[in-house]
Order: sequence, then structure tokens, then C-alpha cells
Amino acid sequence: MELVNITFLGLGLAADAFAVSLSSGFVIQRIKFNKALKIALFFGIFQAIMPLIGWLTGLSFRELISNIDHWIAFILLFGIGSKMIYEAYQDMDDDPKANPLDTYTLLALAVATSIDALAAGLGLSLLKTSIWLPCTLIGLITFSLSFIGVFIGHKFGSIFNKKIEIIGGLTLILIGSKILLEDLIKPI
Repeated sequence: MELVNITFLGLGLAADAFAVSLSSGFVIQRIKFNKALKIALFFGIFQAIMPLIGWLTGLSFRELISNIDHWIAFILLFGIGSKMIYEAYQDMDDDPKANPLDTYTLLALAVATSIDALAAGLGLSLLKTSIWLPCTLIGLITFSLSFIGVFIGHKFGSIFNKKIEIIGGLTLILIGSKILLEDLIKPI
């Protein structure tokens, strides 16, 4: 998989974590470096580990479905992207009493925002792609965006949440479409 595609995949997968980081920054009263670092580490580490878990899971059965792997990757990325866009338009009641710095809350948020990365790792396994560079880049991109997102959220509130999730969803759909088209039009 090309570096550009991996980067866009990482950006798309990081959209949920970035949106939650924006919201977290909005809720946190006194922003400090260590608070933003804690949030970014949780999101970055989980986003890096989940594709590996999905990739390892996919290794066990990828030979059985190698003729349709491009369709599966497309369906997974299209589904993840569509879900992100759909969720961006849902009215979600944010609990203002929730503390995004509480370790258990942060753990739940990190797992919830990285489920998409698990599915992406499964797709990468089906494409017979090495997983180390994607895991590293996805984790670093998520860490960076989450760290910055806490400060942006603290400064500007949750104005950007829905737009970021929509852009992330569209990015994943475009990557899935590219994978499908490349396989369908490859020379025989």
C-alpha cells in the first residue's frame, strides 16, 4: 500500500478521535500539556494496536477469500466511512459531567474510536499488505491530531466535530473505492 494511501487512511481513521479530542478540550477547564498528552496517548496507542489485531485476525482466513478481497476491503471501508458520516448527523447528547481525563472514561473512548481501525486492519490483511507502517502511521497521525485537537477544542469549542467526521468518512469511502477500482481494472 502506498504511503499516500496509508496517510489518508490514518487521517480518516483519526477523525473520530480528533472529534472526541475537540470535545474533551472544550470540557476541560484548565488545559495543560500533560492533560492533552494523556488523551493523545490513549487514542494514538489504541489506533495503532487495533489495525494489528484486525490484520492478525484476517491472516487466518485471507487465502479462502483472496478472489473477493478487494470487494471486502471496499465494503469495510465504505461501511466505516458511511457510519462516520451517519453518526456526524445524529444528535448525540454529550454528558457535560463526563470527565474525559478519567482513565476508565478515556479507555472506553479510545476503544470506541478505534473499532474502525480494527476493521481497517482486517481489510489490510486481505490485501496482503504489511501492517507495520500502517499501524505506526495511523498511531502517530491519531496521536498528533488528538493532541492538537484538545487545544483547538479548548480554544474554539466543538464547532468542528461534525465536519471532521464527515471528511474522515468520505476519505475512507474514497480509499475503498480506489482499492476496488484498481483491482477491477488491472491488466490481465
